[in-house]
Amino acid sequence: MDNVLDQPVLVLNRYWQPVQTCSVRRALHLLCVGHARVVQTDGENKFQTHDFGSWMDYSKASDEGEFIHTVRLAVRVPNILVLGLYDKIPRLEVKFTRRNVFLRDQFTCQYCAKSLPEPQLNLDHVIPRQKGGRTTWENIVTSCVRCNTRKANKLPQEADMHPLHKPVAPRWKPLFGIRENGLPAASWARFIDPDSGAIRLSA
Repeated sequence: MDNVLDQPVLVLNRYWQPVQTCSVRRALHLLCVGHARVVQTDGENKFQTHDFGSWMDYSKASDEGEFIHTVRLAVRVPNILVLGLYDKIPRLEVKFTRRNVFLRDQFTCQYCAKSLPEPQLNLDHVIPRQKGGRTTWENIVTSCVRCNTRKANKLPQEADMHPLHKPVAPRWKPLFGIRENGLPAASWARFIDPDSGAIRLSA
């Protein structure tokens, strides 16, 4: 059950624009306190919104999707929430972390172009710290252990090793940090991909 509660839910502002993702656990809390409504993603009334009461009724009548079971209830896991009052798109920065560097570089060594599992990857300072390099988005790249050892504390020109792509801070997106195989793409597509079809709805 914990795994289900940690799954991502797409969060839309009141104009139905994606602003972030949250966990199923957080989504159910927002639904219970009345701060958000669930967007129905299938059936005849696709894109209808539900408050907690109507979502419970819909869960009882539905036999599709994933459910969270308690002693008395079976609640269908929501995929999309729309906030009742929030109308902004937050201007956020992607937090600088080891994993987010790997995500930006698509788990690919920026020197030998090999895509590797996370345990086989390291972070490399393009300009070494001993030579004034800082630990920032613009000076850190993903490298494999072999390339990291080979480059050591040399400058790119000294090692004749240059990153495949110039390192920059990634642009924040609602889905940053979520691997593609973790996305409920069919239900999110219209909101994430503007070319997949226009939606004209009001919250």
